[in-house]
Amino acid sequence: MTSTRVATARLTALAFDERDAGAALALLEQSIALRHRRIALIRYLLARELGAPLEARHHAYVEKIAARLSADALARIAGAARARLRT
Repeated sequence: MTSTRVATARLTALAFDERDAGAALALLEQSIALRHRRIALIRYLLARELGAPLEARHHAYVEKIAARLSADALARIAGAARARLRT
């Protein structure tokens, strides 16, 4: 596993297992930098749920992505985010 993957795995564990808002925000920032779409939406929802200090640019990024998706696709992504938050 590369060091980036190790860092991402650690942030994911912190965000999901320990409900760490800072880790969730770092994951979202990573997704934005890498121009992710689906995973960025999931990470945005996680960061929002955990009360991370989201900025206008975070909202704008996911709004741009969401505008290109169908209602069904958005519902599937939101469902995936909810499922991950429950685990």
